[in-house]
Amino acid sequence: HGVYTVFVELGNTKIELLHPYGDNSPIQGFLNKNKSGGIHHICIEVDDVTKAVNDLMAKGIKALNPIPKIGAHGKPVVFLHPKDCHGTLVELEQS
Repeated sequence: HGVYTVFVELGNTKIELLHPYGDNSPIQGFLNKNKSGGIHHICIEVDDVTKAVNDLMAKGIKALNPIPKIGAHGKPVVFLHPKDCHGTLVELEQS
């Protein structure tokens, strides 16, 4: 996906450190806009990612990928549009 990732696990919280792999990386685009870095996205674990995204879409929340794809942990994920989440990119990950 154009990124190197390192996960730091702290109890029930995981911090994902991202580094761009090439100029076409989506992370490089984020860093170009945010010179000092920052929080790229947050991830929320859900029991059923398809049900969760369908419920949110029915309430007007846009999904960037309405059909789940396999994420960094090998689990289905969907990303929600930042414009519908107060400017924050939100990832839903199936538990």
